[in-house]
Amino acid sequence: MKALILNSGLGRRMGVLTSEHPKCMTEVSSKDTILSRQLKMIKEAGIRDVVMTTGLFDDVLVNYCRSLDLGLNYEFVKNPIYDQTNYIYSMYCARESLVGDDILLMHGDLVFENTVLDAVLESSDSCMTVSTTLPLPEKDFKAVLADGHIACVGIEFFNSAVAAQPLYKLLEKDFRIWLDKIVEYCENGQVKCYAENAFNEVSDACRILPLDVKNALCNEIDTPEDLAVITAKVHEVDNRRVYMCFAADLIHSGHVSIIKKASRLGKLTVGVLSDEAVEGYKRRPILPVDERKILFESIVGVSDVIVQNTLSYREVLETLRPDYVVHGDDWREGIQKPVRDEVVSILASYGGILVEFPYTKKELFSKLEEKLN
Repeated sequence: MKALILNSGLGRRMGVLTSEHPKCMTEVSSKDTILSRQLKMIKEAGIRDVVMTTGLFDDVLVNYCRSLDLGLNYEFVKNPIYDQTNYIYSMYCARESLVGDDILLMHGDLVFENTVLDAVLESSDSCMTVSTTLPLPEKDFKAVLADGHIACVGIEFFNSAVAAQPLYKLLEKDFRIWLDKIVEYCENGQVKCYAENAFNEVSDACRILPLDVKNALCNEIDTPEDLAVITAKVHEVDNRRVYMCFAADLIHSGHVSIIKKASRLGKLTVGVLSDEAVEGYKRRPILPVDERKILFESIVGVSDVIVQNTLSYREVLETLRPDYVVHGDDWREGIQKPVRDEVVSILASYGGILVEFPYTKKELFSKLEEKLN
């Protein structure tokens, strides 16, 4: 898969903020610009190839990307008439670099959170992010839905429409259809419209499904007012509190995988069950709690590690009040089900959310656990 980031726009509505660099280099936090945030998330998702269209300040943009030192493979494609065309022509200029791959397509002024990107990439179909809970924007993209897929995208649609944002996963077969129509448009001189105008003519063949992200962060920045709103949202997202608890004294790839997923939700605190709590429902742990605590402190993505003294989460949840509790789905039945029920009740009391990921079941892990027992 390749990422395609469209950065050839002028960003005129941002005023002085884009007088010396492209809009994508606007800061949205103390540590990130719009673009650096996008690129870091792309890298964390395992994508290495990035095609980026450029226009004004292209040298500044190229040097900035390389200065980030993210180890990504960049291909920069300049739209030579960026001030006379829309991004449909930028995609046309980049067409030879986009053939033969699935494409993650985004506008360069789009800010989104990790959970949104994860959902997009996990889709087995071509998809576009939409929101069924946000009001229809007056001047931004709306998507018209028909028979479960997106029939039209544009700013002019209001009937049978939902708010939409230009973050797409496009399977190669679907993108090929759209790109062929883009080529047809551009070679016929239709270069000042949206690329979605071309899509609207082939939407029956290029089937893109709506991916409802509801109120999750996924918004473009067009004006200084947008910037103020989105910057506040980024701060809130980056400082969400996430909690998960482990008894494990044998840390395997399944634990590391779920920790990585949990850390993408916000700042992750890991609880380590005390020796007495572990012994109360399984066996005496091989490693004492202090040693297990050190193990988890060394894992990338863990912000803090505490000791949870009981199997019950109540004391920790009432103290930390995390936005999310993360756990494998294995506790829906069996000895831990009452614990899960209590967690659900406590979270509901203040609006917290339980996130459950599929439990990793591998014969090797089961055999190791049997030997420890």
